[in-house]
Amino acid sequence: MADYFTKDWMLRFKDEWNNEPGISDELGQIKFNSKIAYGFKDDAEPRAVIVVENGKVTEAGDYDGEETNWDLRADPEDWEKWFVNPPGMMTLGIAYTSRKLKFNRGDYAAMVKDPRMAGPFIKSFAVMGRV
Repeated sequence: MADYFTKDWMLRFKDEWNNEPGISDELGQIKFNSKIAYGFKDDAEPRAVIVVENGKVTEAGDYDGEETNWDLRADPEDWEKWFVNPPGMMTLGIAYTSRKLKFNRGDYAAMVKDPRMAGPFIKSFAVMGRV
């Protein structure tokens, strides 16, 4: 298994997120604040978490039992596939309905209906691919 969602990986993800205006600036305009966890479907707990304040990631690292707003899970091979070839809205919709992408916390349907959140969400996969 690759080193996805390790502390070092998450710190690089934080930098890439904050340097991507299509995510940080757009989410900053709506004053988006959240704790987002990432991990693998078969794990009891997420692997990693970021703290987003006004669109910018202010903290990134290992998950340590904190309460989160979002918890995204997929199999390692699906994460890797999306890092190499970032999905669009249709591909993510199919991944969600087929349970390849699980939202253990958070409301996927509400998020994709809000273009102010959906666009940055889609772009976050491209950013992950740059880590």
